[in-house]
Parts: sequence; C-alpha cells; structure tokens
Amino acid sequence: MKLAFAIGVIVASGLLSQPVSSADTTVHPEQWPAVQWPLPQDAKIASRVQALMDRMSVEEKVGQMVQADLNSVTPDDVRRYHLGSVLAGGNSKPGGLPKAGVAQWQAAADAFWRASTDKSAGGQGIPVLFGIDAVHGHNNAVGATLFPQNSALGAMRDPALMEKIGAATAAEVRATGISWTFAPTLAVVRDDRWGRSYEGYSEDPSIVAAYSKAMVEGLQGKVGTPAFLDTMHAVATAKHFLGDGGTTNGKDQGSADISEADLRTIHGAGYPPAVAAGVQTVMASFSAWNGVKMHGNKALLTDVLKGRMDFGGFVVGDWNGHGQVPGCSNDDCAAAINAGVDMLMAPDSWRGLVENTVREVKAGQITTQRLDDAVRRILTVKVRSGLLDAGLPSAQPAARQASSIVGSPAHRDLARQAVRESLVLLKNNGGLLPLNPRSRILVTGDAADSISRQSGGWTLNWQGVGLTNADFPGAQSIWAGIKAQVDKAGGTAVLSTDGTFSEKPDVAVVVFGEEPYAEFQGDIPNLAYRPGDDHDLELLRALHARHIPVVAVFLSGRPLWVNRELNASDAFVAAWLPGSEGEGVADVLLRDAHGQIAHDFRGRLAYSWPRTATQTPLNLGQAGYDPLFAFGYGLTYATAHDLGVLSENSGVKGQLVQPGLFFDRGKAVAGMQDYLVGANGKRVPARVAPTHSDDGAVSIASVDFKAQEDARRLRWTQAHARFVLESGKALDLEREVNGDVMLALWVRAKPSSSSLRIGMNCGLGCEGMVNLAPTLASVPPDTWARIGIPLKCFRVAGTNMAKVMQPVVLEGGDSADIAVSRVWLGMDVDKVVDCPTH
Repeated sequence: MKLAFAIGVIVASGLLSQPVSSADTTVHPEQWPAVQWPLPQDAKIASRVQALMDRMSVEEKVGQMVQADLNSVTPDDVRRYHLGSVLAGGNSKPGGLPKAGVAQWQAAADAFWRASTDKSAGGQGIPVLFGIDAVHGHNNAVGATLFPQNSALGAMRDPALMEKIGAATAAEVRATGISWTFAPTLAVVRDDRWGRSYEGYSEDPSIVAAYSKAMVEGLQGKVGTPAFLDTMHAVATAKHFLGDGGTTNGKDQGSADISEADLRTIHGAGYPPAVAAGVQTVMASFSAWNGVKMHGNKALLTDVLKGRMDFGGFVVGDWNGHGQVPGCSNDDCAAAINAGVDMLMAPDSWRGLVENTVREVKAGQITTQRLDDAVRRILTVKVRSGLLDAGLPSAQPAARQASSIVGSPAHRDLARQAVRESLVLLKNNGGLLPLNPRSRILVTGDAADSISRQSGGWTLNWQGVGLTNADFPGAQSIWAGIKAQVDKAGGTAVLSTDGTFSEKPDVAVVVFGEEPYAEFQGDIPNLAYRPGDDHDLELLRALHARHIPVVAVFLSGRPLWVNRELNASDAFVAAWLPGSEGEGVADVLLRDAHGQIAHDFRGRLAYSWPRTATQTPLNLGQAGYDPLFAFGYGLTYATAHDLGVLSENSGVKGQLVQPGLFFDRGKAVAGMQDYLVGANGKRVPARVAPTHSDDGAVSIASVDFKAQEDARRLRWTQAHARFVLESGKALDLEREVNGDVMLALWVRAKPSSSSLRIGMNCGLGCEGMVNLAPTLASVPPDTWARIGIPLKCFRVAGTNMAKVMQPVVLEGGDSADIAVSRVWLGMDVDKVVDCPTH
C-alpha cells in the first residue's frame, strides 16, 4: 500500500519547529505517546536470564554493558573482560583489511563467538552480540546488495517495499555471521545542511513513522509469527534517540533547540511504531536537546522511552557518545549509565571504561539495581533472539546459504525496483524523456560509471571513498545499465566522462553529483551544490551550446540549490543515491526495445527543494513556505510540463567555500590567510606568488598540477621558517578527531625534503607538530600524492583541537622543497602519516 502525502497532518499539527530557550529542558512524560510493548513477560526467558545473573560477578555484568570495536579489541580481550558486544565501525574490517567479503566476516564472527563462549576465564560463556551499520543493505560486505539510501527510499511512499528491503538486508547480514544491525534511522530531517540528511527518510514525520514499523518488521520479522528473530532475521536498532534531525543549523552532534512539543510530535514520531513493532534496541543520539546531551538525559531515555513508551529492549550508546556528557570522558561515564544507557559503545576506550565502571558500581555511584536492570535487558535480548542457542555463526542456516543470499538476484531485483520507484522527475521540457533506446546516446559526467558515487557514504567504509567499480562484484553503474538496454534495443551508447565525442549524439545523459561523505563531514553552511567548482555546470552548458538535448541525472543525498544546472538541462532527474543497481535508472529513462514506456516516474519529493542556497530550514507547514519544488512534487510522463528559466541568484553573499577546505588550487580559501614566516619570526602575506619571507628563508612560487598555476611550490634556505594557513576564527575540530578524520594534502616533494614537519597551532604554547618527511620519502620523487595526517596526531603532539587557529603549519629544514595544491579535512588519501607516540 502506498503512503499518502501527509500535507494535512503537518499543517494541522502545527509542526513548525520554532526555536526555544536553551533553558527549556523540562520533560512531561505523560504528554508523550503511550505504547504497549508487544512482547509479554516470558517466564522461561526471565528464569534463564536470572539464573545467569545469579552466577555473574560485578566484573562480568559490567563487561556485558560494554561494546568494543573490531579494530581495537581481540578475541582474547573479549574472553578476559567478558565483553557483551563487539561492533564493526564504518572503517573496521576483520584483520585490519580495507574491505571484507563473506568469508572474512564469518571468520571474525566465529572468532569472537568462540572467545565469548569460552569459560576458561571464569565467565558464563555468554555469546557476544555482533553489531554493524547495515544501513542501506549490508553495506560493509563486498558483494552485498546496496539499496538506495534512505532519502531516496522516502520518495517511494511504499512501506510494503520497505519491509521487503529490511528482510533482504537482515538475511544478508545473518549470512555473514552477524546478528545485529544499527538500523533503521528514524531522524526527521528539518535542515538539509546536516551531513546525515540522506540517512533520514523525510522531513515529514508521518513518512518516518510508517517506514519505522515496516523496516523494523522487515529486519526482525513480525512479533507473534515464526519469522520473528529467526535465523534469517536480525536484531534492529531504532536510532538516534532523539532529535538528531533537528539540530540548530543542521550541525551534526549539535543541539536541537526546540520545544518539547516539537521534539515529541516531529522527531519522536518514528519511535512509538518501532517500539510497538518490538524493536530490540534503541541507540542514543550524539546530539543534545536544548543543550542537554541525549546520552545523559534520564528524563527522555528512562522516563519517556522505557517508562511511557514501555520499551522493553536495551539502549545502546553511539561511538564514544557518552564521553560528550558533561563530567564524563570516553573511558569514564557513570552519568550515561544512570541516565538509562544500558550498553556503552566504547570502540577504542572500552578497557578503561570497564575498569572505571566496575569501580563506580562497587563505590555505589552506579547502584546494583541500575546495573542489574541494564544487564537484564541485554541478556533478555540475547536470549529472545536465540543468540545463546544459535551456535557458531558460520554454521547457522543463513551463513551456510551465504552464496545464494548475499547479492542474490532476488535481492538485486528488489533494489532495482526501489531505484525505479525513488527517482523524481523535476523537469522534462519538450517531453525529452523517455529516450528512444535505438538512438545514439552519449553518457557523460564524472559519476556516470562510478558505483561508489551512486552509493554514497557508509559504503564499504565510513565515508564511502577510495573505491573502484571492481570493489562491487555483481553491481552495475548507471552507464552500464543504460548501455545494456541500448545495446539490446539496437541503439548506440557511448561513454565519455568529459563529454567529448567524435560523432554528434542524438542526446546526452549527464550523471553528476555529490562526492560520498558521512556524518559531520557532510555538514555544509548552505545548500549550494559544489561551491567554487563549476565543472559539472560547464559540461552541461557546453553540450547545450552544441544543440545537444541534455538529460541531467543528479546524484545527491539531499536537495541542493542547482538552479543553474536545471537551466542548462532539458530534463532533470533527482536520482538521490541509488546504490548498486544502476540499471534501475535506465528502466525509467528509456523506452523498452519495442518503443513502449515500461516504467514511468513514481517518486515524489519527501524533502522540499530550495529556491535559493540559503533557503533552509525548509519544511512543509512552516511560515512563508515557498520552495522551488514543494514536498510531494514529482512529474510523470503524463503530467510533464515545461519549466521556465530559473533565477541563478544563489542568495549567498560572498565566496562559497566547501566545509573543511583550507587551501585549494594553490590559494587559501575565503576565511583563511596564508603567510610566510621567516627564520627571524617576521611574516609576510603569501597570497601573491612569487614572494619570499623577509629574510629569504622560505619562498613561494606558482607551479602547475592539474591546471595552470593551480599549486604553490615552497622552498626553504634556512631551518625553522614556515608556511602558515590561519583561520579568521578558532576552529573546533573535536568531532573530527573523534571520527578519525585526517588533514589531507595534495603534495609533491623533492628528495631534499628530509626535515619537513607539519602542525596545527592553537596559540602560544599550544602547538602540535608531526614529522612529515618519512611519509614523503615513501612517495617517488616529483610524484603527486595525497598525504593524510590523522587529526589525533596533532592532539597527541600538543594541539588543543577545540581551538585551532592555524590548521596548517609547514616548517622545513634548510633544503626542503614541496609543492602543495590542496589542503582539506578528509579520509581519501594515498599515504597516512604515523602518529607520534607521546
């Protein structure tokens, strides 16, 4: 059954997200929806859990409450500390591999199962619960089916298909030996600048509520049926409780400064259906509500979720999220446990957390009653899900059938259907679409033949970067999908990434869009698409100038201001992030081999589309609502009409700058100043090249990298001279440090650069420097490479990462020679610098 538009619901409810005072933190549980937990007390489960708890020491109980990451824990650690859970974070793979397939995941699951069930260390032999972010299919496993990201799925308005997607995802997860997924995300996204917008189904709470139930029942099976938590289903997680989609200015891990009524009716909408469907776990949000961090909010976690909503599963924290609670650190946070977090996700801080929590229980800072409540909830989920009796993960039914489950034709067909249903047609002037597959079609754009680009973040690694099509066996790019259908019909399809051609095509399909990102790395200051980089626009305009009809296929996790690109196209399709089945796009763009329309556009906007780059927040029902394309908009072949010329005024004043970018094309970006600082301490501006420091100790000149003078060459004649990038305001990079983000540089070095250091400065006596020379020496001379320095290196070296004034300090010896084209915060690099150890 299709989900009807919820325009009347939103307007009638007055869901306007009005900001409130940060002091307004009173919670009224009685005003929240009352829910009945669908799983009545089971005497056998309760008796089994109690028998286990009666034999457990404080140390064993605390161990059950701590979750460690694959990259920071060994099976021996699990055995010794009686850990209750392990997770594989976005960048964590078995054995430290960059990517892992079915066999590697099964082997890791087996190793941790054997360790946890080994009683030689004195424990009860309770298996670990293995968790992973399977958020658009089993996206961490090579060869798995990748479904469209959630912002695409919201455009389908199809809860029944969502349930099938959940079931397929669960089966693929179980086939790799894993039994718990951190999904679904129930964020109601109210500001599309948020870097996690694509993880939300919609700005509309009713869509999120309907999908919540469907996805939970798909992943876990329906309560009361034999399928519930059977060997083909997985434990689900409703996340992130609460308000993560409503933070001020769309800041990831920020504060939702809104009324309790808005928190309840908008952002809480997905949780009652999830609880009523028997979701086994709920993940606490990194974010805060009116300044109070959710990991420490007892009124919401305990009084509302566990009390009023009758949630009978357990609450898990997010990646060191407890460490953000005032008075806490990553390895010490009684406050989060007392607030209602039952299992703390302590990826790399688990050891200290276990030791400190044991001490706090014995000192009475955490009561025995609270300890037992948390452990009872965790063990109940383990028993209820069959974990204690399931045996070795690789020997379970789904794992034994892995070759016929993971990436199966049936699952790929399901994903392809989801692609077709999620595409939204924004423009179709002159009825250009659907295309004749017997014509000559040029397929171009830098994302046309990139499965990585069409899949986005949370794909084989956290940020979804550094991947090639070879990493996706069985998947199909949009180009490959178009070519398959055109070849079958007898037409001609030509791929030319840069848009060049030898024979003029009848039509061009240009596939372009956002680069992959995840979480805070995707936060943006406004909704401008590719600020400062117009290469996609130039391609569209160049094709138009040659009188070639242009179909734009736009890949993005969210609506963005693309008026210029819309004007330069005859037809424009919002394809979102469709995942591994690129032929689903061809299904709708092309007629079939007989010239008939096989599939029409069915997608309708689940997010309002902005008229300017500054029109955010933009949500149906708010005062002055005037989007370019309203919530629910979506053309079909029958309803298409010509779209007029749109304003190309972005609404942004000043230069547009990509977040996390410090230096680009050889120049400091807006908001940054570059200087040369001589060995004598005097500094001169480095904006103009060539120039040199006052004493001649360091000089700068223009050189070519990818274009004329798009890089700067720095040469030293004396030690201790510097090149500095200074921010106009202090930068808080703590989130980025916690996320293992790197300072990345496109560089080319001479062999003489044997004494080059890089650092970050936060004021007098607050500077951390890292030796760059060994890493540069591993790159062939005069070769350009992307070098990455983990931000935590600078913290270890002495920088206060919450107050960075100079994000780049390059200090050379008396013969250092290096060229730099770009400096940014990112993950996609060729070489990683080793951190100092103290």
